[in-house]
Amino acid sequence: MRKTLILITIIMLSHAAATAQEEFKANTPGAGNPLLPGYFADPTIKKIGDIYYIYATTDNEMLASGAPTLWYSRDFQNWYNYTPEIPSLESVNLRNYWAPDMVEGADGRYYLYFGNCQAGCKIYGYVSDTPVGPWEKLHENDTPVIPDGYPRRGFPSLDAQFFMDDDGTIYAHWGTWVHYNGGYAVGVLDNKTLDKVTDAANIPIKQTPEPFEAPYMIKKGNKYILMYSSAVCHDETYNVRYSYSDSPYGPFTPGANNPILSTNEDLSVHGPGHHSVLQNGNDYYIVYHRHDYPMTRGGLSRQVAIDSMIFENDSTIRKVIPSHRGIEFFTESEAPEDIAWRAKTTASSYYHLDAAGHDYPYLPSYATDNNNATMWKAADNTFPQNLTLDLGSVQQVSRVMTQFEFASYYYRYRLEYSVNGKKWKMYADRSGNYTSGSPMIDDNSVKARYIRLTVLETEKTGLLAAVWNIRVYGSRFDIPLGLVNKPSENEPGQAGSGDLVFEIDLTDIEYNDPLDALPNSGTAGGTFTKRGDVKMVRDEEGIKAIEFTRGSLTLDNTPVPQTLAWNGAFTVSTWVKNPEVPREGECLVSWCDRHEHRLANSWNALFYNSGNHGAAAHLDGHFDMRYSNVPEANKWHHIVLTFDGVVEKIYVNGVLDNSQIMTLASAVDNARFIVGASDGRGENYSGFMASLRMYDRALSKEEISELMNQTDPR
Repeated sequence: MRKTLILITIIMLSHAAATAQEEFKANTPGAGNPLLPGYFADPTIKKIGDIYYIYATTDNEMLASGAPTLWYSRDFQNWYNYTPEIPSLESVNLRNYWAPDMVEGADGRYYLYFGNCQAGCKIYGYVSDTPVGPWEKLHENDTPVIPDGYPRRGFPSLDAQFFMDDDGTIYAHWGTWVHYNGGYAVGVLDNKTLDKVTDAANIPIKQTPEPFEAPYMIKKGNKYILMYSSAVCHDETYNVRYSYSDSPYGPFTPGANNPILSTNEDLSVHGPGHHSVLQNGNDYYIVYHRHDYPMTRGGLSRQVAIDSMIFENDSTIRKVIPSHRGIEFFTESEAPEDIAWRAKTTASSYYHLDAAGHDYPYLPSYATDNNNATMWKAADNTFPQNLTLDLGSVQQVSRVMTQFEFASYYYRYRLEYSVNGKKWKMYADRSGNYTSGSPMIDDNSVKARYIRLTVLETEKTGLLAAVWNIRVYGSRFDIPLGLVNKPSENEPGQAGSGDLVFEIDLTDIEYNDPLDALPNSGTAGGTFTKRGDVKMVRDEEGIKAIEFTRGSLTLDNTPVPQTLAWNGAFTVSTWVKNPEVPREGECLVSWCDRHEHRLANSWNALFYNSGNHGAAAHLDGHFDMRYSNVPEANKWHHIVLTFDGVVEKIYVNGVLDNSQIMTLASAVDNARFIVGASDGRGENYSGFMASLRMYDRALSKEEISELMNQTDPR
């Protein structure tokens, strides 16, 4: 009888555990994954003393080219973001800080390594007396620790991870895009200087089947486990695999249960990979990134997560169960009770995503659910926007911690408090703030029932008021390290005015006009300059139009307004007839500098072709948007491209044709507004255009229909 009761109890507990696991969804309050609030990838986790550090790539801008970043925590629950000081290269202004790793040297100093492709795909090294910097170059002449083309010609040296063996030897494993670069590389880091890697060799692909990038070595018993990421980082196929050996150089044998970490069945854990491993006692944890939800186009808005990793024996890893729950924490939280946990919230507005296959609201309540997968986001990029918390009763408020969407950029805001929701007093005035951080920490000592956050401006144009979490405490507590970022030198981004910025209106233009000085009727002003074969004609239907034949119209001396910079909202509207629709080329309008960043989403243009960037071009097929139904050749069509700061949409003849979630980094400082060609590559349009308008806001579907009827040339 006793055995039966024990068995029943075990079954019930197992069922309860399984049920609890199932109940944790992407938007479950209190979910432990993602571990960090924000867009970070390629995490390397370290524990030094009593502090955990996560060195990561800052994601969700320009091909993962945000500021250098690290996160730190003492209790593994409250994480703090810091932007370390890293000197730039002499030849280029550093922008890429890809896949960092950090090694603690025998000399007691700390050595930071990361990849960069601005001056060749190489690994650079830095040193500091602390794990957080400030960092100094290992080589003043910018000699890389691992050069490109090493160990074989053409080999890109990226994604380097360093492993210290029991005898103190430090091995490096590196490589990305290795499925067509001959396999991963392995070498030895100089143990004295830690500034160069020697004795490099390639690991044959057959020893690590289906490799892509991100090798990572650990040792279990006497076995060397080489873990790596496979498939494509931009989609759901991304996964983690492993092979094992008796030596860091191999030969390696593919492990069982591969892949050990993959997209889950409901796709809510999407594209997990590029990981590191944390050992706590006899327990192992895999720290990895996965795509945000809903997923931003291109799959480079990734978030860091952690799950248990179990060895069956020294050479066999079980399949990891990717979760929203996360792990059981090792220690108690250093913070007292969050009195804003699941507090009733209201907001001036919130964004409802109804496009790109999603019906997803960014609810005000998501700001108080302690879940790093969810956030409150305002309906658009206008300011001010506010979020109000009702704590339920009048309580002592001593600290407010706010995690804005982008940790690396500052937000200007005010925090106010009230006992009745009617009369408000200032709690913290950050209306002149220039300092980024996550969380932003504001201390005071007041009695309040209501807390109101008002977001006034953001550092970058087009960022929306958005908060992962806001937490309120009745008492203060120690913040480990106490690091504060340097204030930014940038002024706040310029808010859109809603203006008609650029316009070509042919109403008063004669059909035989030479187009030597076509005025821009929009608020940006200026006059279009003709290049190549561009002329006024009447088509076979008698419609007055501009005919482009390997030519363009350019506003050479008129700057593109800053309201269209970075993530600024816009609408481009045009009536066009394309006699033939080719696979590539046919740029209708370009307004960004293609050469300023040369990275994803910094260049934006409207196209009319049948290829991957047929509607909107940003970099390549992973980020561009094609037409779902290519507009028919030799017919007049009203084509509109809009972006509201969250979603890019293409309309054809008033009907939504395609959409995608995006974050842009539009480079307009040296840009020209060009009609009929792209910036730098020609890609000339070869057809007719009857009108053109561009606004620095996103028009609604109803406004687009009205505009279509208003400007119809037929």
